Amino acid sequence: MLSHDLAGEGSSVVLLLHSGVCDRRMWDGQFAALAAAGMRVVRCDLRGFGETPVDAPHAHSDDVVELLDGLGVERAALVGSSFGGEVALEVAVRHPGRVSALVLLCSGMPGYEASDELRAWGRREDELIEAGDLDGAVALNVDTWLGPEAGAEARERVRRMQRRAFEVQLAAPEEFGPVDPGVGAADLAGIDVPCLVVSGAHDVPDFREMATRLTAVLPDAQHVDLDWAGHLPALERPEETAELLAEYLTDGSGTRDATTARAEPGR
Repeated sequence: MLSHDLAGEGSSVVLLLHSGVCDRRMWDGQFAALAAAGMRVVRCDLRGFGETPVDAPHAHSDDVVELLDGLGVERAALVGSSFGGEVALEVAVRHPGRVSALVLLCSGMPGYEASDELRAWGRREDELIEAGDLDGAVALNVDTWLGPEAGAEARERVRRMQRRAFEVQLAAPEEFGPVDPGVGAADLAGIDVPCLVVSGAHDVPDFREMATRLTAVLPDAQHVDLDWAGHLPALERPEETAELLAEYLTDGSGTRDATTARAEPGR
């Protein structure tokens, strides 16, 4: 089971899925706040991040459902940041009965074809990693994915989390890589739960474009553009992001029909 933390005693369950440059620690500014707002909150490390090793071939969406099963959770609202948002969408497509609502913070999108600029960025990251310059690869990610509201503390936190992700993933056997879940952009039109799509005015253009496309294709979506945010609003303005999540998830849109059974807390 994925490494995880639990907080809160509410009847509605919220699962927080981190970005690809972070791990579950990115939700420090929202985890307790959402529990205090009356929800049962779960945050996890996806496989290859934080405290969850890469120990088998895997589909992240299946790992998430296995975690829900282990916790006795029937349905949950999924909050996903960047890569975590793409995983949340894959869960909603492949396991529709398990999701009560979605909140997508500067989310990735299944089937999206990256721009030339983003592909060039990816090649630069690969070059640094292949040259053994993990410090350079970490710095590239910190400089790219944090917006103007991010201070020194947020930058240091992303630096530590991204470094940990590189170390865990580079130590894994190649045959234990992720499995293609087979979800494409066309599949998203079948997601029939409420969804809040959040974009950042200072984010990378590809992710702003994905927010526009997600809002158009998801049947029950509303879009909020944060004029202060880069790619990681949960780290850039933690309290404001917590308030945004709590408001959406407690007004009835994000928690309808979410049920849970009690389970022992995980690590």
